[in-house]
Amino acid sequence: MKPYNRENIPFARKLRGNMTPWERKLWYGFLRGYPVRFQRQKLLGDYVADFYCAGARLVVELDGGGHYTEEQRKRDLIRTQALERMGLRVLRVCNLDVDNDFYGVCEAIDRAVKEGF
Repeated sequence: MKPYNRENIPFARKLRGNMTPWERKLWYGFLRGYPVRFQRQKLLGDYVADFYCAGARLVVELDGGGHYTEEQRKRDLIRTQALERMGLRVLRVCNLDVDNDFYGVCEAIDRAVKEGF
């Protein structure tokens, strides 16, 4: 089990109960029934990952419009580097891709999982 900041537990629970439309679509349309277990809003270090597959050491992050500002890009890079130091791979997916190419997103996640084994 990866270490995590216990102070983030209430925040993660809140996020689980208030998933974005894109998170719901990916979770209920693909990840929830995927043959390898995924968890949603998983605590990892000081972060809450959108989706996490322990078996493949994979984090899937959905990025909305707010992730494309210069400031947020820097924060995302720091977050990605911290997760990579834990031995994890991070796959970032744009919300627009979930809307416009759901099948392609699912294929990319499937490939990433298979590469992790």
